[in-house]
Amino acid sequence: MAREVTHEERGPARLDESDTGDDGMIYVCQCGLSGSRPFCDGSHNATTDEADDAVYKYEDDDPDGERREIAEIVYEGE
Repeated sequence: MAREVTHEERGPARLDESDTGDDGMIYVCQCGLSGSRPFCDGSHNATTDEADDAVYKYEDDDPDGERREIAEIVYEGE
C-alpha cells in the first residue's frame, strides 16, 4: 500500500521530552495522515484495508477524508 501525501513543512521538527509517549518512546508518522506530524497519532488505523498493489490519496491528507485509489503498482517481472 502506498499513499500520496502533501507535505507543507519545510524544515525539521525539534524533539524534546514532551514528545515521548507513555512508554518513553517517540513514534514518528510513516503513513502521512497524522494530524500531529511528524508524530504518530494513530491515524494509520484508517489504512488497514488498503490493497498492497495500489496507491491511495486521502482528501486533504485526512484519515477521515474520502479515500480514492489513484494508481495501481505494477511490479517488474509480473
